[in-house]
Amino acid sequence: MSLSVATILGISPKNLQRSDLLNFINQNDLKRITFHYTAGDGRLKQLIVPINSMNYAERILASGERVDGSSLFKGMVGTSSSDLYVVPVYASAFIDPFDDKGICFLCRFLDKDEKLAEFCPDNILMKAAESLKAKHNYDLWALGELEFYLIGDQEDELYPMPAQGGYHASGPFSRYIEVVKEMLEIIADITSHVKYGHSEVGTIRNIESKDEALNGKYAEQFEVEFLPAPIEWAADYLSLTKYVVRHVAAQYDLLATFAPKLESGYAGTGLHFHVELLLDNNNVMTNAKGELSTVAKQAIGGLLRYAPSLTAFGNTIAASHLRLVPGQESPTKLFWSDFNRAALIRVPLGWRHGEDMASVINHRLKDRYISPFKRQTIELRSADGSAFIHLLLAGLTMAIQYGLDHGDMSLKLANKRRIRQDEDISKDIPELPPSCYQSAQYLTEEAELYTPLIPDYIIKHVCNLLEVEDDEKLSEELGKSSEEDSRQKTQEVMHRSIHVG
Repeated sequence: MSLSVATILGISPKNLQRSDLLNFINQNDLKRITFHYTAGDGRLKQLIVPINSMNYAERILASGERVDGSSLFKGMVGTSSSDLYVVPVYASAFIDPFDDKGICFLCRFLDKDEKLAEFCPDNILMKAAESLKAKHNYDLWALGELEFYLIGDQEDELYPMPAQGGYHASGPFSRYIEVVKEMLEIIADITSHVKYGHSEVGTIRNIESKDEALNGKYAEQFEVEFLPAPIEWAADYLSLTKYVVRHVAAQYDLLATFAPKLESGYAGTGLHFHVELLLDNNNVMTNAKGELSTVAKQAIGGLLRYAPSLTAFGNTIAASHLRLVPGQESPTKLFWSDFNRAALIRVPLGWRHGEDMASVINHRLKDRYISPFKRQTIELRSADGSAFIHLLLAGLTMAIQYGLDHGDMSLKLANKRRIRQDEDISKDIPELPPSCYQSAQYLTEEAELYTPLIPDYIIKHVCNLLEVEDDEKLSEELGKSSEEDSRQKTQEVMHRSIHVG
């Protein structure tokens, strides 16, 4: 059953009117309206409004409500001018999956002048997408690959899963796959944009930790991947999904974590993004020969140019850089490649010759499938679950616009940094920043790449958060420590941010 109000009513979300919503509330005897919005810590917040009367419901849907911006965006804005309005996006309306008498909305923030608040990350992302559209007439769509661990008590295992052997595991080897099915159903019913979910590589039989919530626990890794959507919606879907994953996990007495690393030697948790440029609703990432288009390569060049400073938004805690190590299918150098999962930017398979793959296997098929879409994307693989999602995607959008603005230069950089299959990775290729401290240095030095849309005080705020991680010399300290001291220090760094994101 769909939870999307527009789908239930058979109305296009963009055409949903307040009168439609009020009729829906009245006919279904709903008792509560919940406003959701992503705050400065990246988590989805909520404001619960009892429906005292239909007149009040109409008023709240029209006017929104006031909130304290200095609490929601602590450190980004002062208390003297912090009042904000949260105003519902009607197209987002959905039945509350955890309250059958509630209706929910995603919201945007307006300032005292009733304009989009300039410091709010979701508004910054919207403006970035609008700028790209105005300058180059392209729509930028994205999909996220959200990885996470579910952590529970040790139990007798009739079907033990081998360490690092969980990729696409089925039940009963995957202990928590039924919980993930419930998560997927809710997320799909709300967004209609889930592509699939599956078990991921990581399986940790016995976590060692000073944190009692983790010590001695069992952990399995999973992934939810989405269908492409306008980039601002892609960000909202991820915030909403983190909320649902945690909520469902708690109902089963499980801990869900998006922390980038739980144990050395085990799979880290990434947050990869696939993007595609559309012109008049048509994917332009390939040319007539099915090869990667010039526009796609220019976009890659722009992402390579921005990549070191983008880590300031995508890899925000010290543990992030314990994930970005060789041999773990995570990037360490600034290059791109077809298929290679160690690349910063990967060009995945894209059904370049059509989507009628079933006819290759099922030889007697009479019907043929002709897809109206191309499905080629490029994938940025550096970010993890600590990311400031809306700021990261805003920066990604600005990077792609930069690539198109400086077409020849971006194309040259993309050609220079391409690694083909079976080609050795050159020592001359620069590396990603090895710490939050150095990410902050890059962002400070290259702030002008972002300040056309991201206010300078937001840049400074992000840099301050990164510097608090105090990891400038972490790698050096670990290298000088004994094996046991290094293990304990690494464990401490990984586990201190278990609820990040």
